[in-house]
Amino acid sequence: MKKHGVLVPLMLLLFGCQQKETNVDLPMVKSPKDQVSVFLGTSGDHGQMSPAAGTPFNMISIGPVTNPGTHTGYDHYAKEFLGFVHTHIEGVGCRGGGGNILVKPFEKKEDEKLLKKQEFAKPGYYKVAFENGIMAEMAADHNYGVHRYHFPDSDKKLEVDLSHAFLNRFVEARHTVVGNTIKGWVDTETVCNRGMYRLYFYIEFDHVSSTTKSEKDHYLIYGTDEPTIGIRIGFSSINEEFAKARVLSGGNLSETVKKSSSDWDALLGHVKVEGEIDRVALFYSLLYRGLQSPYLVSEPDGSYKAIDGTIQKSNDSIYHGWTIWDNYREQMPLLSLLFPQKYGDVARSIANLYPYGKNDWSTQHEPSNSVRTEHAQVVLLDALEKGHKLPLEKIKDSLIKEIERLDFGSPDKALESSYDLWASSNLMMSIGDTVLAKKYLKKALEYRTYWEKDFADMGWPDVDRMGARGLYQGTLWQYRWFVPFDIEGLQDLAGGESVFREQLDQFFEENNYNHANQPDLQVSGLYNTTKEPWKSQKLFRNLMLDTVVQFYFNNNSKGIDPYIGRIYNNRPRAYLKTMDDDMGTMSSWFVLRAMGLSAANVGEPVYYLTAPIFKEVELKWSSNKSFKIQVVNYHKDHFYIKSVQLNGKPLQRNWLTHQEIMAGGNVIMETDSLPNIDWGTTNQYLTKVKIKKD
Repeated sequence: MKKHGVLVPLMLLLFGCQQKETNVDLPMVKSPKDQVSVFLGTSGDHGQMSPAAGTPFNMISIGPVTNPGTHTGYDHYAKEFLGFVHTHIEGVGCRGGGGNILVKPFEKKEDEKLLKKQEFAKPGYYKVAFENGIMAEMAADHNYGVHRYHFPDSDKKLEVDLSHAFLNRFVEARHTVVGNTIKGWVDTETVCNRGMYRLYFYIEFDHVSSTTKSEKDHYLIYGTDEPTIGIRIGFSSINEEFAKARVLSGGNLSETVKKSSSDWDALLGHVKVEGEIDRVALFYSLLYRGLQSPYLVSEPDGSYKAIDGTIQKSNDSIYHGWTIWDNYREQMPLLSLLFPQKYGDVARSIANLYPYGKNDWSTQHEPSNSVRTEHAQVVLLDALEKGHKLPLEKIKDSLIKEIERLDFGSPDKALESSYDLWASSNLMMSIGDTVLAKKYLKKALEYRTYWEKDFADMGWPDVDRMGARGLYQGTLWQYRWFVPFDIEGLQDLAGGESVFREQLDQFFEENNYNHANQPDLQVSGLYNTTKEPWKSQKLFRNLMLDTVVQFYFNNNSKGIDPYIGRIYNNRPRAYLKTMDDDMGTMSSWFVLRAMGLSAANVGEPVYYLTAPIFKEVELKWSSNKSFKIQVVNYHKDHFYIKSVQLNGKPLQRNWLTHQEIMAGGNVIMETDSLPNIDWGTTNQYLTKVKIKKD
């Protein structure tokens, strides 16, 4: 009992010292990862994120499960913990997914409660102390994780539940126990129960005396006289041997924390910002969220599991874990700017889905948890236009089959399918099939018929009703702008540029815009295609940092229970209610515009310029190559662009190409409290589609 009395205070003292040491004053912190709050968006329906320990693009992430939980099984304000799991798919609908392999520490009884006393986390590391004196800490490396459980008494145990998954999506597990190890695989339904993924695992326990089976797929792990029990776990989508190799090559807890910190700093450091402390912290917290998926699933020897269940080899790094319908809009363009090599591998991984039976949703043989893959051809075109090589000839037949399955059955599907047709037309043209290219382009332009039928007249009573006429997660007002590939044609349909602009004014003045979901995410940038681009500059700043009015929660209609406040906050209740991060989509929207850029149309290598929220932004790809945006006469509340210089020369257009940015250089931007009504109104970039006559 003397040992008991000394150990608990020492543990809590250690916890408190580390907490105090980590929360140093931000101006003194130079490391990007030290400015990340991993608790952003971790409460309720305000982001649906977790504080789990993970590394960039890693399918293993170790974190707590609380009662009650949310999409990721955790709520920051919950006190009772159920244990710790190893997979999370961050910020997605259908109440989330993952939650594999639950570990719960306990002493006397399996059902004793774990009540949170103190909690700390940073990128790659998580720690919590409970009221009963138990403390847990965990860290992650790529497809590898380490746990360490500290106990105040000699009677120490772990319960391991191999059948655990969020929302009872567990399907089956096969495993064997040898000494202090458990190895095997577990099958789990994907998000929305639309498919299944298989994870191979290898678990090794330290400081254990015995392992007993308590019930099917459940084990009790008994500790020794040591004050801790340790776990080392490896994952693979290929086989148990690769999972075991992760464990054999993995480090201890402190080594793993150091490695994950280095990995996060390396990736977050691809962009450096200088500005207000709170903005910098919010920026890096959101950038952190944009770099957690997709997951790198290929092994060091190049082997990977295809979605038909076969094992293949590749010279590229193979990624998986998709929600392309969401993150093609923002996260993919962000990756293309900050990590061009990774983006090329991601695009080729998407192309690699086609030979093996790609569906819009998950299949029965996914190598990791995944959601949906609509608009994949838009990403392929975007990568192609940005200089990445793709095996288009190899997958041509599969691309055609996907186009033949397009759905035009509702107003939103008609516009979205037209976008896919436009992208596929350009892909076919790139491989020399001019017949199909023209056919698809002609059919893409039939969006005009659908638009005139459902979106031209906004006087109908259902225009602001969520789900009207079969729409998915949006209103007629919100979907009417979704023709990103032909804004010139859309302006003509509306009655010309001035009428189009007046309709945009009405849309925003009447609070029809909804940032809680994706259907109208691009609309705040459409003033860049009009004679008043300064209005997009103002809207971007308002949506990032100012008070806004938002409706449409829980699929209701406008006018019911509005949200009034900031959309992005660096706290657990981060976003407005019902706003999921959708695997980095909504975070990436902020990060791009905070840097002063926004994609004009995914599939075309062009970005509109806006005022950064910082004094300086630098995209850095190597020690001797970067692209810098500097704001002269900087003021934190100035968001109108007065003038711009690109590499020392005046720039009157309000856009840059991807090639101009990637070539490196320097933008000098002067901002003001009043708009320059002339800047950006000439040589504008408007997407347009015209069919050439034979």
